[in-house]
Amino acid sequence: MTARRPPWFPTLVIAFLLPAAVASAQDPFAAVTPQMQAFVDRGEISGIVTLVATKDRVLHLSAVGSSDLASGRRMQTDDFFWIASMSKPITALAVAMLSDDGKLKFDDPVEKYIPECANRSVVENGGVPVKAARPITLRDLFTHTSGLGELNNREPHLTLAQTAVLAARLPLRFQPGSRWAYSTTGLDMLGRVVEVAGGMPFDAFLQQRLFDPLGMRHTTFWLTPEQAKRLAKSYVLNPESKKLEETPIGYMYNTAVTDRGRPPLGGAGLFSTAGDIAKVYQMMLNHGELNGHRIIRPETVAEMTRKQTGTLTARAGMSWGLGFCVVEDPKAMEANVMLTPNSFGHGGAYGTNSWADIGKGVIYILMLQRNRMGNPDNSPMHQVFQTTAAAALP
Repeated sequence: MTARRPPWFPTLVIAFLLPAAVASAQDPFAAVTPQMQAFVDRGEISGIVTLVATKDRVLHLSAVGSSDLASGRRMQTDDFFWIASMSKPITALAVAMLSDDGKLKFDDPVEKYIPECANRSVVENGGVPVKAARPITLRDLFTHTSGLGELNNREPHLTLAQTAVLAARLPLRFQPGSRWAYSTTGLDMLGRVVEVAGGMPFDAFLQQRLFDPLGMRHTTFWLTPEQAKRLAKSYVLNPESKKLEETPIGYMYNTAVTDRGRPPLGGAGLFSTAGDIAKVYQMMLNHGELNGHRIIRPETVAEMTRKQTGTLTARAGMSWGLGFCVVEDPKAMEANVMLTPNSFGHGGAYGTNSWADIGKGVIYILMLQRNRMGNPDNSPMHQVFQTTAAAALP
């Protein structure tokens, strides 16, 4: 079903695009930076980093605004951002590597790795609990079709194993595979599956098998004190004063971003930079390999980025692959209209976005930190960035 465009959309985009700088032959993406600066000047965001790349090289990388309004620190292109749910495809890649290793299968029951997931009950709409018709599988967790809800208000210093046990005890919201409902906790559980099947801590697995081979030196669950100085602060727009106010990252559960006692939560726990995230998508567009390092098999890339949710309704114009969103109907969401069908990627709660246009071979990375923007995948910043960047492509 095609989503209705809000009445302001055409006017908004035209208003943003008309005063854009004319792209030069030397920099075809020159218009992107002033478009993003306009959002900063209006006080809608503190700062933003934009990146456009192909599978082989970065075409555009720019930063505008501030990473810290209180200190006035200027935003830098290598600043750290809490990438929130953009962590999910990275967690999915770890599981996929273990599948390639023969250490698990996507259709394995979760209880094989987390025994507490056995014999789950289903409670739909507050009704009487009934036994789950079948076990939850890893594929269900990947695709948000497990029925698992969210483990909210968790104690922040549990281990990943303890967190997974608590999540496994949650009653399911529906029979596995029967519906689609987003679950960050489900990807947290996949992180624990990596520990069990991979035989090492989840963060160590990612470091050894993904971050180091791809040269992702700025991706972590816990910032060092030095890295924390480069963190883009998070803000929310006060509806009364119309001013940005600093806001904590709720997913940190009142812990410091440097607190290594917090478990490595694969659903939304990572911090990263635009450049590091681009490497993940370059690897995917290169069929699982980058700079001589084979991460996953080409057939596994294809499996992760194809529709896995059948006829189930997910988000407007989107279905789900294994950890990645897959764009089926680009016209169903304003921010996706320039993408070709089967493009894939993921967004984050505070406005970060990462998408690979599989038809054009182009990667779009948007990094900002603002809470309560409505649908962050369809924010005005996302719409204008991708529209402007796509217009500059040859």
